[in-house]
Amino acid sequence: MNPLRLDASLYELATTAEAVPLQVSPTIFKSMVATLIDVVIDRQINATLWLKLPRGEAWYSEFDRLTASAQSVYVLGDKPPTAKSIVSLDGAVRLRREYFLLVQSPQFTALVLAHRLRVSRSPSEFPDSSEEELERKQSLMAIATCDRAVIDRVVGGLAQVIAGTEAQAALQTTGEIDLALVSAWLAKQIQRQAEIWHSSTSSRRQAETAMQLRQENTAMLESLRHKDEFLKTLGQELRTPLTTMKTALSLLGSPTLKPPQRQRYMDMLTQAIDRQSSLITSVLDLVQLEDTRNQPSLQPLRLADVVPGVVSTYQPLAQEKGVMLAYTISEELPPVACLNPWLRQIVINLLHNGIKFTSAGGQVWVKARQQDDFVELEISDTGVGIASSDLHRIFDRFYSVRQSSDDSGAGLGLSIVQQLLDRCGGSISVKSKPAEGAAFRVLLPIHSASGHSS
Repeated sequence: MNPLRLDASLYELATTAEAVPLQVSPTIFKSMVATLIDVVIDRQINATLWLKLPRGEAWYSEFDRLTASAQSVYVLGDKPPTAKSIVSLDGAVRLRREYFLLVQSPQFTALVLAHRLRVSRSPSEFPDSSEEELERKQSLMAIATCDRAVIDRVVGGLAQVIAGTEAQAALQTTGEIDLALVSAWLAKQIQRQAEIWHSSTSSRRQAETAMQLRQENTAMLESLRHKDEFLKTLGQELRTPLTTMKTALSLLGSPTLKPPQRQRYMDMLTQAIDRQSSLITSVLDLVQLEDTRNQPSLQPLRLADVVPGVVSTYQPLAQEKGVMLAYTISEELPPVACLNPWLRQIVINLLHNGIKFTSAGGQVWVKARQQDDFVELEISDTGVGIASSDLHRIFDRFYSVRQSSDDSGAGLGLSIVQQLLDRCGGSISVKSKPAEGAAFRVLLPIHSASGHSS
């Protein structure tokens, strides 16, 4: 078979006949071809079909359907496994980016024609893409028509393409148009587009659900990892006071123990018990905070009704250490959105830390002021301070950076404060330098009548 010559592009011929193309995806173009094949098969139209379609397994199913219907099929270009007749396109360079299905019969003639635009290959957009991959990715300019003038021009161009081949005799002139068949084709198109829309919507929803499940799974795995780390650290923290208690009890059993030594071991035992009790209480508080199933309704609270009572409770401890403890809380401050037990726990933990890490002669201050939609509660001390390298870990569980003679804490107080503030929409920050004390600034949202916070 002699190589074919090509003098015209079928797409150019169609558009010069005033056919209006639409930009479509390869998927939509495939549905346009499929609906035309549906009409031919469903209505049992005895037709001659001319094909040039993209390469790939996805298109072979359409060839298979035509073969099963015993139609006369002429394939231009690469031959699929089931094609009956093939017309070589060795010389048809200008048809390389064109695809079409032409149906010819005495009562029905229709054309689906598409042209893949010539675009420069961007390495980032189509890295190492083959011609077949580009056919699957790039958009097409498509025409679907029964217009006699358009089809006559395309048939004329096709006649030039296949001139001198055995297939030329099978090419027919355009016959009459059965409007019922045109309506059937249009109905098939609408049905296919609805199916594609439904499928794409369903696929998008499935993708969104899958993404949500992946995010939830990642969050769950991260939560489990944190819990594993927490339990591992908790075991280590529980072992320390138990070891101290075991050692103290063993030494107290010695018959030669002198009273001063006995008192020292008793103090060790008491301190270890206090640490163990503090640790268990703090862990229970954390477990309760992490149970988010029951989020209580936040209440309007005035700092002037809560803070002075907590400060007075800690005055004896501060006096015993020789630390001045004072507060300045205006009664004019607006109410904040929190719970009374939570607010008390926040102040207690921060006051306890301030007194604990401040030596005799030092000071601990509690102040409050309004800052935009928040009330800022500042608890500052003149204690040992915190190194800048430790500030980013100050709220980690079991992390203690400041040294004190009182080692009974569990290292969970600041972590509990942060979680309490998260639950009520607040926040906490710290500024500190070694030997210059620390200032913890708590922001509590102002309560509003329309909601918990403004």
